[in-house]
Amino acid sequence: MNQNLKSKLMFTEIMMIGGLFWSATYILIIRRGFKDKTFGMPMAALCANISWELIFAFVTPHEPPQLYINYIWFSLDAVIVMQFLKYGKKEFSNIPNWQFFAVFGLGLTIAIPMILTVNYQLEDNVGAYAAFGQNLMMSVLFVTMLINRRGIEGQSLYIALFKMTGTGLSSMAFYLYKPIAQDSILLQFLFIAIFAFDLIYVIGIYQKSKNISNPFKRF
Repeated sequence: MNQNLKSKLMFTEIMMIGGLFWSATYILIIRRGFKDKTFGMPMAALCANISWELIFAFVTPHEPPQLYINYIWFSLDAVIVMQFLKYGKKEFSNIPNWQFFAVFGLGLTIAIPMILTVNYQLEDNVGAYAAFGQNLMMSVLFVTMLINRRGIEGQSLYIALFKMTGTGLSSMAFYLYKPIAQDSILLQFLFIAIFAFDLIYVIGIYQKSKNISNPFKRF
């Protein structure tokens, strides 16, 4: 087996494992959302997430097996969108319903062309810059959500751990096996920054949930 094929297989294997951790993260967010009757992903992160998955599942699809993961992520994120639209209004009670839905629609309207133009401008046909850039935004917003909410509704230690593991594996796969990351200071910065905020979120969730119950009993 030549080195290029071996590197490609290793990249695919690590990305698949990372994808499984992210799928588990989505499933746990959905589970906590229905149980706590709230949403578990901040709006801006949700708009960016489902837009990226829409683009790379249906508009400019990735090659398998990543394509199949994109289908799964898009389906799971669609459920999280439903939860946000169903339960999110109570957290934005200071604005009328029509404004709440309009802001979410505007977020999607902005996110889709933003991702497409970032990919075009940076000549990134796999969407790595957009993916890790919005992942950093998501990590920051998860910490913000934890600070702003009195409890940990819609959240859990396992969500935090699985998110950190999934993104960490993806970062490692790109850094080790993809020239786009090995030659990009920006992507390397994003890898480190995402991990830092994910670690802050894990510690914050653990500390906050410890005051409520055993943090490892709350999925």
